[in-house]
Amino acid sequence: MKDKKEIRKIVLAYSGGLDTSIIIPWLKENYEGCEVIAVSGNVGQADELEGLEAKALATGASKLYVLDLTDDYVENYIIPTMQAGAVYEDYLLGTSHARPCIAKGLVDIALKEGADAICHGCTGKGNDQVRFELAIKHFAPEMTIIAPWRIWDIKSRDEEIDYAEAHHIPLKINRETNYSKDKNLWHLSHEGLDLEDTGNEPQYEKPGFLEMGVSPLQAPDKPTYVEIDFEKGVPVAVDGEKMSAKNIILKLNELGGANGIGLLDIVENRLVGMKCRGVYDTPGGTILYAAHKALETITLDKMTAHEKERLSVTFAELVYNGQWFTPLREALSAFVSKTQEKVNGKVRLKLYKGNIIKAGIWSPNSLYSEEIATFGASDYDQSDANGFINLFGLPIKVQAMVDAAQKK
Repeated sequence: MKDKKEIRKIVLAYSGGLDTSIIIPWLKENYEGCEVIAVSGNVGQADELEGLEAKALATGASKLYVLDLTDDYVENYIIPTMQAGAVYEDYLLGTSHARPCIAKGLVDIALKEGADAICHGCTGKGNDQVRFELAIKHFAPEMTIIAPWRIWDIKSRDEEIDYAEAHHIPLKINRETNYSKDKNLWHLSHEGLDLEDTGNEPQYEKPGFLEMGVSPLQAPDKPTYVEIDFEKGVPVAVDGEKMSAKNIILKLNELGGANGIGLLDIVENRLVGMKCRGVYDTPGGTILYAAHKALETITLDKMTAHEKERLSVTFAELVYNGQWFTPLREALSAFVSKTQEKVNGKVRLKLYKGNIIKAGIWSPNSLYSEEIATFGASDYDQSDANGFINLFGLPIKVQAMVDAAQKK
């Protein structure tokens, strides 16, 4: 850790949102003479990147890097997590697996620029501070980390707005729409304001609340069918059209968003010990998880499927807790990759007013045999069950015989 006076160049994780907008002038005030280099990781937040450079420079940054991390994010974080079936308390980990991807990019720029410190705008109450800092420690273990929320006098988002107004920093939000949001190509999250009261219903029908889709109430009265092809557990085509996994997610976002798919309102258990309410909008991701899980039902054997489901909880906890760059996560990913070798085929889904309905599954590696499972005539010898049940039930029979003998 460098002493405050030794910090002359700081790389800031910059989104242009409320937190990072005021952090640049705050750093300039509190680290006298320091240079602030803003770095934005593009993980698919689209319009949020517009005007970012002008804003960063106007508030005191010396330059802005915008790193296109979209392909890396999809291929090396989203898809492995989806293949694992990793879900944290129903949450599809949209913020969680974006943070290590962005943090790696931050470290790359910090090392390139010879920075003395890396700064982030995560609060001391949240999970993201852990996710960023564990990734930074992995790639630059000696790097000084600055977390203003843990040291400055500002106590609330209202006070942040006060600071911004006093320093003439333009904001795209106001006090009434000041949700804490995170957006990328996988999801949109909302926290704060009226959502802090668990008795309040999310304002799904209010214009501007949802950005990736519509409320199920506003979705069409006619269902939409979609077919997704997989090779080794990786999506490769939608409705017969080959495309990259990134473009598949974007396409499914369109289809899912239009049909009100992927809304989630949960009170989750944060890593830092408190419960927190979040509203998530993950249209394409929800469809992708459903299709992949459906395909696995006919391509994985029972023992593998059951063990994979157990380990998916651990995988999800590692992602949620910021432990992406750990030996255990790598080992679990190796296991998952092995399980995906025969997850090949096509899934048809029906999307209707927030619902995903299975409408067909096909695979050249299917372990389902209609001939064996049929209720009609087949070569299956049902008398084989006699010996199986006698052996399977032998411990129960012996226990009952012993118990009966002891009662005499």
